[in-house]
Amino acid sequence: MLVSWNITRACNLKCEHCYRDAGDADADELTLAEGKKLLSDLHALHFRLIIFSGGEPLLRPDLFDLIKYARGLGLVSVLGTNGTLIDRDCARRLKDAGLKRAGISLDSVNEVQHDAFRCAQGSWRQAITGMENCKAAGLEFQVHTTVTTKNIDQILAITDFAQAKGAQAHHIFFLVPTGRGKDIDNVIPAPAEYERLLEQILEKQKSVSLELKPVCAPHFMRIARKKKIAMRFEKGCLAGISYACIIPNGDVHPCPYMPIRLGNVRTDGFVKIWQENKVLQDLREARLHGKCGVCEFKNVCAGCRAAAYYQSGGDYLAEDLNCTYEPKRKADPDNVTV
Repeated sequence: MLVSWNITRACNLKCEHCYRDAGDADADELTLAEGKKLLSDLHALHFRLIIFSGGEPLLRPDLFDLIKYARGLGLVSVLGTNGTLIDRDCARRLKDAGLKRAGISLDSVNEVQHDAFRCAQGSWRQAITGMENCKAAGLEFQVHTTVTTKNIDQILAITDFAQAKGAQAHHIFFLVPTGRGKDIDNVIPAPAEYERLLEQILEKQKSVSLELKPVCAPHFMRIARKKKIAMRFEKGCLAGISYACIIPNGDVHPCPYMPIRLGNVRTDGFVKIWQENKVLQDLREARLHGKCGVCEFKNVCAGCRAAAYYQSGGDYLAEDLNCTYEPKRKADPDNVTV
């Protein structure tokens, strides 16, 4: 089980698609003491992995203390970063603190195109330098890419680039229009384009050593099963099942891209939220609507709950319209599970 904790909304970039609408730090972000309490609760609930994200998590001075504390509990820590602040000293400190891996964003093999998407000239070069500094420090890193119509033809080239740089994985994020992403929903590829890309990614996995994982496109599990491609993943969408997100002020969401407030760790405690919240129970029971509810791949896919939430105007159990597959069974006329 894993949690993504957006430890700050502060960021040194102003990326077009930012789901957290990052820029300035919030005044009510969880303190170091509150963060340690959260990490202790995660350990008590048998969570295994904590993703420190943002904003840009490296702008939070106590990040290294949080990583050390998580390591002491036996949690595996990873980082979601734009990579621009990882100089040699930073890479060494992350390694010494106990970070397992840094996830560094790279959205194009073209420097100009990446910088435009990240709204910061020089961000591509800085991200590459960050990767090189991680490698020199003996710190694992992986590459994160957000798919749009502007770069969909480059995804496999980015995979090759990541492997050449020494990355352990390439995680490919399918854009969900939340935060500033709502302002660029016109660059979301059509479902047929997503399906084609997922096919290409899974075929590519056969010829590269680094791990490829589509994110927010859980129907990759259907394709993998049909093609008999072995993968370590057991389920596509984990939102609310074995995954949750904590935003900077302590509010808990089912995932980073589904802004449904489940409670706050300050006032409710993460343990109570995780064990008792109705939305989480709904997601775990998977009483999905439409074709997702009758699909024979429901138990390994479940559709992207965040995408369904936005497509339906707020129904987190709705069918995922990004999936082109038509199940062998049909949904009933009332659009509920049969």
